[in-house]
Amino acid sequence: MIDVGPGKPIWALGVMTGTSMDGVDGAMLETDGDTISAFGPSEYVDFTPTQRFGIQKAIAWAAEQRTEVLKTGTRTNFAGCPEVQAVVEALDGSIGPLAISLSEKLSVHTNTASDGEIAGVHGQTIAHRPEQGLTVQVGLSPDRFPMPLVWDFRTADVDAGGQGAPLAPFFHFALAKYIGAQEPLAFLNIGGVGNVTWVDASKAVPSADGALVAFDTGPGNALVNDWMAATTGATMDKGGAAAAAGQVHADRLATNSGQAYLDRLPPKSLDRNDFHGVLAAMEGLSINDGAATLTAFTAECVAASVQHMPSPPTRWLVCGGGRHNTTMMAMLAERLDAPVDPVEAVGLDGDMLEAQAFAYLAVRVLRGLPTSAPSTTGCREPVSGGRISYPW
Repeated sequence: MIDVGPGKPIWALGVMTGTSMDGVDGAMLETDGDTISAFGPSEYVDFTPTQRFGIQKAIAWAAEQRTEVLKTGTRTNFAGCPEVQAVVEALDGSIGPLAISLSEKLSVHTNTASDGEIAGVHGQTIAHRPEQGLTVQVGLSPDRFPMPLVWDFRTADVDAGGQGAPLAPFFHFALAKYIGAQEPLAFLNIGGVGNVTWVDASKAVPSADGALVAFDTGPGNALVNDWMAATTGATMDKGGAAAAAGQVHADRLATNSGQAYLDRLPPKSLDRNDFHGVLAAMEGLSINDGAATLTAFTAECVAASVQHMPSPPTRWLVCGGGRHNTTMMAMLAERLDAPVDPVEAVGLDGDMLEAQAFAYLAVRVLRGLPTSAPSTTGCREPVSGGRISYPW
C-alpha cells in the first residue's frame, strides 16, 4: 500500500492531453492531496502531425456516433475501432517514455532515489456530452503502465449528475492557499476551451460552501487555432501576431455569439467544437481580421463569465497556451476590471498547471477525497472520481 495521508506527502506524476491537441504535458508534484509541498520536474512531448491527425479523426468519428454506442465502447476500450486505437497507440508510445524520463529527473531534482509513487493520467477527450451522461477519454492502456495509475477521472462525476468538467478547481484552491491569496481571485485556463475557477482561499476545504465556483467560459484557443490551420496551415496564431494586425468585425459575432450559453447559470461545460458556428461566420474575412475577431470573441466570453461569480475577482491568473498570445492577454485586460497576469507572476508554471492538477487529483483519489463538488461541476454531492489500476 502507498503510505499517504494528512501530512504525509508523496511524489505523484500528472499527465494531461488537452483540447488543443498539441502534445502531452507531464509534471511531478509532492502532495498529500490537501496541500502542495513541492513542485518537481516537468516535460512536454509534441504530437507529430500524424498523431494530431489521428486524434482529429477519432474526434470526428465520435461526433458521428450515438451516445449508446460510445457508452458501450468505453467498456471495451473501443476494440476494433481503428480511429480510437490509433490514439491509444500514440499516447501509449508517448506517455510511457515520458513517465520514465520524469522519474529519472525526479531523482536528480531531489538528490535521492525518489520515484513517483502514483500517476494521474487524463487521456484524450474524444466526446463530451454530459447532458446525455457521457464523457469519453481514451489513449492509455493501464495494464502497461509502470506504476499505480489513476484514470477515467470524469465519469463518476457525470454519473452523479455533474458536467464532468472542469476538474482543476480543487487544485486551484490548493494553489491559492500555496501563494497566500487573501482576496477572491480567478484562475483562467485558456486551452482549446476556456475555463475559469473563482476561489475564496479563506475557506477551510475546497468542497466548503462558497469556496469555489467553476465552469467553462467558452472557446479558448480552439477557434483561432482552427482558423489559422484552415487559412494558413499553421497550428496557431503565434503570439497573437495575426490578430494584432487585424480588425475585429463585431457584426460577424452578433448572431453567432452563443449568448444562450454565456447567460446560462453554472455549472456548465463545453465540447471543443460547440462554437464552430462562430468559426463558420468568419468566412470571407482576411486571415488577420478573422484571427482578431475570434480572439476578441474568446475575451468577450471570459468577460461575460463575471456575472456568474459571487464577487468580481481581485486578480486574474492566466494559465494554458493562451497566455502566450499577447493580443489575447491585452484584450482580456481591456475587458476585465482587475489585473490580468500569467501565473508565472506568482511563481507558478502556466504550461504545466493542468498536468500538476492531475497529479494532485490522483493523490486525492487514492485517499478517497472529493475531486469535484456541486459548485464546480454540478454533481449532486462531492464526488471522488477516477479509477485506480495497479501494475502488480
